Amino acid sequence: MDRSCCFSGIHAFKAKVGYLGVGITNGAVDFLTRYLAVELAPIRVNAVSPGVIDTGAWDAMGEEGKRAYFEHISAGNPVGRIGTVQDVAQAVVFAMTNTFMTGVMLRIDGGEPLT
Repeated sequence: MDRSCCFSGIHAFKAKVGYLGVGITNGAVDFLTRYLAVELAPIRVNAVSPGVIDTGAWDAMGEEGKRAYFEHISAGNPVGRIGTVQDVAQAVVFAMTNTFMTGVMLRIDGGEPLT
């Protein structure tokens, strides 16, 4: 094996009240990715940090709650939409197959932390 991919999340980069534990954990994955890239070289280590992605994780909000939340996030996000599972899958494939990339955190979040 010459590659590895980890997952983080948007709260590593965008602080939000009530998400301290998530933010610290996501931030730790960012640092871990960089350190492992050095420690395990030549094994490549990269991470993917998804933003809000349309998955079953949001179903507990109910259809109306999920729709309202997605509209709110989309309105404040530079690409104007919610991410898809395919967006994340494409990033993982890129991270796993680019042989000259290591120690990188790929943000797949529509630019939401910029706002």
